[in-house]
Formats: sequence, structure tokens, C-alpha cells
Amino acid sequence: MATTPHHAHWSSRWTFMLAAVGSAVGLGNIWKFPYQAGLNGGGAFVLFYLVFVFLIGLPVLMAELSIGRRAQRSPVYAMEQVAREEGRSKYWVLLGWSGVIGGFLILTYYSVVGGWVLAYIAKATLGFSGFDADTSRAAFNALAGDPVEPVVWHVAFMAITVAIVAQGVKAGLEKAVKLLMPTLFVLLIGMVLYAAVAGDLAAALKFLFQPDFSTLFFVTTIDPVTGTEIQTFTITRVLNALGLAFFSLSLGMGTIMTYGSYLTKDVNIARSAATITFADSAVALMAGLAIFPIVYAVGLNPDENVGLVFITLPIAFGQMTGGAIVGPAFFFLLAFAAITSAISLIEPMVSFVEERTGGRRPNIAVLIGFLVTAIGLLSAWGQTNNLLGDVSVFGVNFMTAKGYLTDNIMMPAGGLFIAIFSGWFISRKNAMDELALNDGAFRKYYFLVKYVCPVAITAVFVSVLFF
Repeated sequence: MATTPHHAHWSSRWTFMLAAVGSAVGLGNIWKFPYQAGLNGGGAFVLFYLVFVFLIGLPVLMAELSIGRRAQRSPVYAMEQVAREEGRSKYWVLLGWSGVIGGFLILTYYSVVGGWVLAYIAKATLGFSGFDADTSRAAFNALAGDPVEPVVWHVAFMAITVAIVAQGVKAGLEKAVKLLMPTLFVLLIGMVLYAAVAGDLAAALKFLFQPDFSTLFFVTTIDPVTGTEIQTFTITRVLNALGLAFFSLSLGMGTIMTYGSYLTKDVNIARSAATITFADSAVALMAGLAIFPIVYAVGLNPDENVGLVFITLPIAFGQMTGGAIVGPAFFFLLAFAAITSAISLIEPMVSFVEERTGGRRPNIAVLIGFLVTAIGLLSAWGQTNNLLGDVSVFGVNFMTAKGYLTDNIMMPAGGLFIAIFSGWFISRKNAMDELALNDGAFRKYYFLVKYVCPVAITAVFVSVLFF
């Protein structure tokens, strides 16, 4: 049976905004958005991503925050309580469980990537002079394929995360985001300005903002027998854009509901959600503007997958004037972003266990951090040429499998059911009272969360099954 310890609150709206933006602005924006944009053709993918962020992500974000604040509890108990108050099925609690488990699973591979980032701070400090495509790829493969080094960095990354979360909301989360977030924004702005001057800004702008829908809906392959190009229609890249929108906003994984539970009633949810959404999108686009001008300036390929950061950029840093300074600064930036999001991924599980057991937060944080670290070994050792490199799940390694399950299935599905619950199973009066919107603004929100979000998410899922 759940205990009911005193529930913490943010000390101000400003610290909540920093924490929520920090959750959204992470590797999803600075690592994942650029390489996903590169893999999925650029402008058209970016356009769909932005449409999904504002048309679907924003109302779902508002819904999650309102459920969390109303219940003042972690996602599992929040869904249980609100469903009971609304006279709905007790099985809605499964939605809370899905979010908490999804965030936990994401962190088991996210922390490995965070470890790579820490490793690359050290590598960047030593310099990338003389790096070309072969040496840079070999350096990354050597790191990912080593049975010890990525584990050491993975453990170090989780130790930092646990140390912050163990301190609680005010002493841990707030102090961390007050330092990390302003520093992150300053570093990112500096990177964008540098890339605009030293890189090929025109090519980057064309790639990011000139849509070519053939790159989104058609995949070109080469026939191995005839050598001719074959174009195949696909909707998968649209699902990728939807999954990235949910990943970058931290939706459907318990984080936003948990952060909402720390809100006081005087905070305007709609205004806060809009600010978070704009900040999240701005950082993603800024990350693209920091990376792609450099990529094009040195004649590299934008579709390098995860290597866009870990393989392509070291080559650029090794070639550019001032790369010895810009390189470490960039990976420091990436580390800051990774830590703020890792904090938000582990917090829902820590908050739930704390409520469930009434135990001491530091002990709970260490226990969950240990479990994340242990399961994360599957991702750390599952890379090519590593201990579990030959083991696959549906033809891909552990990290890719967990990423697809959480990003493209669990988070959009979680968002779908949050929208359905908020639009169809919470009374209109209670929703209006919690959001404190005027009648016109509420009608727009209600239409989006009740009709547009469920239909759009379902349409993307169904389309992927047939195309």
C-alpha cells in the first residue's frame, strides 16, 4: 500500500521551467535530432517533426502536466487517483506504469550514450588533429567495441545522475538545472554563431528548411543484380518524426507527469507548456544549425546515423580553426544536455518507489541507478565487435531494439492514451478548472486532445503497418 510522504514542490515557476526544459532539451535535441534529420532527408522530416511537436506534443504536454498537478503524486498513483475521482476503470493505472517503465528502459541505453559523451570530452581535450573518415570511425568503433571503457563511462554517467537525484527536488534537481541549463544555452548559442561563420550556413539552411517530400516518403535502394535505383514508398520516416517529437518533449514516459506533480496551483500550465515546447523546438533547430554548417563545410555526409556526432564532428573539429577549443566545448554541451534529461528519466521511478515504500530517497536512487546500470550493460556490450555484438533482437542490437520500442511505440502509444483519457474520460469541468483557460482557448485545447491527437497518432501507427 502506498504511503503518503510530504510531496515536494518547485520553489518557483522559473525553476520548474528550467527543469522541464532541461528534461526536453537533452540528447534528443542535440544528438538525436540532427542525426535523425540527416537520416530522414532533412527539410520535410523537420517540417513534420515541428507539426507533430505543436499539434500533438503541446496538448499532450498540457494533459500530462495537469494530471500530475491534480494528483500531486507519481505517474502510477496519479493515474490511479484521477481515474478513481472521475469514476473510471482502475486499469488506467497501467498508463502510469507504462510511462515509468518506458523512462526506465530509455535510461538503460541513454546512459550508455551519455557515457560515450563523457569519453569524447576527454578525446576532444586531447584533440582530433589528423582525423579523417577512417580514423574517426575507427576511434568510435574502438570505444564502442571495448568491453571495459564504455562501461566505465556508463557507470560514471549514472553516478553523476544518481548523485543529483538523491538530493531531492530542491537540493538536487533545482540546483542542477539552475547551473546546467543557462550554461547549456550559452554554449549552444556560441556553437551556432561559430558554425555560421566558419561553416557552410547556406547549405545547412537549405537542408533543414527546404522540404523535399520525396526524401520522406520514398526510400531509394540499389538493385544488387541490375545496379538500378529502386524507390519504395514508406511511412516509417513519418513515424520517426512522431517518435522524435515525443522523445524530445519527454512525453509518454512519466517525466512530465512527475514534474507536474511538483507544481503548485498558481502556475499557468498552458503558458508553461507553450514555453517548454518553443524552447525545445528552438534548441533542436539550433543544434542542427550548430552541426550541419560544419558538416557541409568539410564535405562530410549528413546521414551518418549516431556517428553524426561521434564520427563526423571530430573530423570537422580536427580540420577547423579553433577546433581544439570548440570540440571540447561541444561535448561539454552535449554532456550537460544528457545529464538534465537523465535526471528526468530516473525521477519518475524514484518518486514512485519513494511514495510506495516511504524509504529514504538516497537509498532508492542508488538502488534504481544500480538496476539501470546493470541492464545498460546489454547496450554497452551489444555494439559491433563487443561481447554481445553478435546477439540481436529482431535483427538489431539491444540499443537499437530498446530505442525503437520506447521511442516509436511506447511513447507515442502513451501519448495516445493520455490524450484519450484527458479528452474522453476527464470531465470537461475538471479539465477546465485544472488548466484555468478561458472558454475559447479551452475549446481549442479540447478539440486537439480529444480528436486531433488520437486520430493523428493512430493514423501514423496504422499507416506503418500497411506501408
